[in-house]
Order: sequence, then C-alpha cells, then structure tokens
Amino acid sequence: QVQLVESGGGLVQAGGSLRLACAASGSIFSGRALGWYRQAPAKQRELVATITSGGTTNYADSVNGRFTISRDNAKNTMYLQMNSLKPEDTAVYYCAADRLVGIVWKYWGKGTQVTVSS
Repeated sequence: QVQLVESGGGLVQAGGSLRLACAASGSIFSGRALGWYRQAPAKQRELVATITSGGTTNYADSVNGRFTISRDNAKNTMYLQMNSLKPEDTAVYYCAADRLVGIVWKYWGKGTQVTVSS
C-alpha cells in the first residue's frame, strides 16, 4: 500500500523559513501531478501549490513568490520551500499525489503542523 509521509514542520518565527518534504513509500511520483494543501483550524483545506509531471508549477496567490514546490522523482520525494513565513501560514500541511479531478487526489499524507509565531 502506497503511503505519503510529510516531514519538516515545526514552530518558526514570522519571517523565517521551513522546508517540508513528502516521501512516498513506492514509485508513484513519476508521471503524476503532485500537490501541497493546508488546513488551518476552523477553515477548509486549501490548495497551496501543485507541480505537474513535466515540472509546471502553480501557486495560491497567498504564497506566490514566497513558497517553492519541487520534486525529485528518483528519490520519490516532493518538497515545499517556505520563505518569509507569516502567522497566517499556520496550518497542517498535507501532500497529495496523482490528481484525479479538482481536489480529488488518489493519495494523501497525514499532514505536518506548521506554526508561525508573530
């Protein structure tokens, strides 16, 4: 059974940086779209960034210019570099793989907490 495991979350001060990683237990990244989502308390899960199999990236307006999504298919790992973090970035961050349609993805991780203090 394929599993996605996020890592790299933690507590950081506003203006700081974190790098999240998402590792897959199997070789599922190759040829598939990947994405990062986040969910803050009492809010709906929202898209943060996506990357296609060809490397085309897309970002939410709220993180564009501060976050960078990347992938390493050989390592079955995806990354989210987060710079200039703001308190409003505080959320549980989830990785997803193999987009079916819209927000429906075949594989999801269990999430990693990111907390940004002011």
